Amino acid sequence: MDNRYDVAIVGGGILGTFHAYHALELGLKVCLLEKDAYPQGATTQNFGQVVPSGMNSKWQKLGRESLRIYTNIQSQFDIGIRQNGTVYLASNEEEEQLLVELRAINNNNDYASRMLTKGECLERYPGLRKEYVKAGLFFPDEVTVEPRTMIHRLQEYLTTQKGLSLKTHFTAVSCERNGDWTTVRSTGNEAVLAKKVIICNGSDFKNLYPEVFTQSDLEVSKLQMMQTKPQKNYSLKGSILTGWSIRRYEAFHECPSFAQVKQHEPADSLQKKWGVHILFKQAVDGSVILGDSHQYADVDNMEDLGYDLDMDIDHFMLEEAKKIMELPTYEIHRRWYGMYSQCKTKDIFQTTIDEHIHIVTGIGGKGMTGSAGFSKKNIATIFNKERINL
Repeated sequence: MDNRYDVAIVGGGILGTFHAYHALELGLKVCLLEKDAYPQGATTQNFGQVVPSGMNSKWQKLGRESLRIYTNIQSQFDIGIRQNGTVYLASNEEEEQLLVELRAINNNNDYASRMLTKGECLERYPGLRKEYVKAGLFFPDEVTVEPRTMIHRLQEYLTTQKGLSLKTHFTAVSCERNGDWTTVRSTGNEAVLAKKVIICNGSDFKNLYPEVFTQSDLEVSKLQMMQTKPQKNYSLKGSILTGWSIRRYEAFHECPSFAQVKQHEPADSLQKKWGVHILFKQAVDGSVILGDSHQYADVDNMEDLGYDLDMDIDHFMLEEAKKIMELPTYEIHRRWYGMYSQCKTKDIFQTTIDEHIHIVTGIGGKGMTGSAGFSKKNIATIFNKERINL
């Protein structure tokens, strides 16, 4: 029957789509179910930075595998990948020391990086203020994507060239095992039957398994971002991460000096209150995306985060960004917030309802960087293929 598949995947975001990709690579018949006309969640509401350099050692391996997957797909079908590297900019001696330590860790892991002098940073990144930067650490292999378009291009590639069945406007309301098949049914009473089901639809899985959802330790993060109008005659290559990113990203937690550096930070700063770290990335149209902030709430209380943009947070981020980078214009064209779910105590939320129904969600801020590599490993595990050492 046309509605029978080896695997049905609920959720058409980056995590679900890459699970579909790797299942297709195994030669399986795959159906991807998306509740909207196209993905509208965290997958399309982020910076589009693929930065394994910011991850801890475990996830960096998965992120590096993601890089290989992205570049391999790009060589066959244009999904908008740009390999222009990532730089971390230190603003003082403490942050510079963390960069030196991270470079040593990455040398041991055979992950390419190189230190940049103050002069090299100023030459490479126009508009960077000389009073801010002290040194930089550059990762040449990392890439950027356009989050609002990449997922559409990726799904087009999978449907036109890999045989993916994509069903949109399919809001899953039940998932039941009957004999050899699991039936996923939509609000419109459409049914898809599969031997295995993988649920990757964020906190929405509460509609399918409310008890599992209630017992989870998921929380939601709300992030505010902005995008300038296109910058005239200005080019800013790659992902630009600043001193506050150095003080926040997990990779630096493994540096010997990190704990001591964190002790020196004020406990009551607005940066800490709002979880701000300043990033820059130029989009294809010449505009610059900047931000971002992080506010948290349990998934059951996500309404506490509100549905509005806090202009005090945006103003604070803009003023701090101007201290770092002088752009031709800081006139803002768009403002938005994104939300993603993550676990409080684990890297990602995973549970198996029975041996045929798997929930995997809560990848948090690791989604764009880690989903491709993680999904490859998870699909191999689910389908009992040879273990993948990542």
